[in-house]
Amino acid sequence: MVEHRGPLIGIGREAEVFAWGDGGALKLFLTADQAADAEHEASVTQAVHDAGLPVPAVEGTVEVDGRPGIIFERVDGPSMLSELGRRPWQVRNLAHLLADLHLRVHACELPGLLSLKQMLEEWFRRDELLPASIRDAGQKALRLLPEGDILCHLDFHPDNIVMTSRGPVIIDWMTAKRGDRHADIAATSLLLRHGASVPGTARQWLMRAGRALFHSMYMKRYLDRQAVSPALIAAWRLPLAAVRLTDNIPGERDDLLVVISERMESLR
Repeated sequence: MVEHRGPLIGIGREAEVFAWGDGGALKLFLTADQAADAEHEASVTQAVHDAGLPVPAVEGTVEVDGRPGIIFERVDGPSMLSELGRRPWQVRNLAHLLADLHLRVHACELPGLLSLKQMLEEWFRRDELLPASIRDAGQKALRLLPEGDILCHLDFHPDNIVMTSRGPVIIDWMTAKRGDRHADIAATSLLLRHGASVPGTARQWLMRAGRALFHSMYMKRYLDRQAVSPALIAAWRLPLAAVRLTDNIPGERDDLLVVISERMESLR
């Protein structure tokens, strides 16, 4: 294979991003055993692109230094999170933009995707890292929740929105599933309120007060534009927070345990 890799332009928990050739970007996963993740993300991103959502085009998959990667159309611009750090007075406009983009995602149906609920049911059956009380509560909560059949990103937050000259572009579709819109809203709510940022990004996801304000503006905008059930959004928080807890992301554990405890109490 001819090496087209350019300089490093980004890094996350699962992959590094390099410039690639003329107008491309290489998302290079960190370990050799992530080939299935690369294939899944490439196929989902292409399907979403074909459905008309603002996402990068997929140019193919590669292996570089024994690691799997995806070549995307390069999308240049700061992340929405960086824009928040640089222009905090734009918090209302950016929160509304995030909600409007999420509504566009939820207008799509991709029936070939894996079911979120079925994936979570299988995960709870197999997981051995969670305390039994949390696992049992998660399974109980999940049984009461709807299946759903719309496109769910499940990692939808300001650092996955690139503000390009042609408009915002949504990236990182590796976790996408078919499911209930309330689940995807709940996942974004958890990330906005409790998700830890990659070190060095936008003043560590700004400050708690700023995050709370952005979160409330995002939620209000979405609920003003789409009839949804706040109770269902809250109910999805327990199984989603339990899954997130086993990722052992520094800085999140205490907040997630509070969320889980509150939701477990509501089931009693």
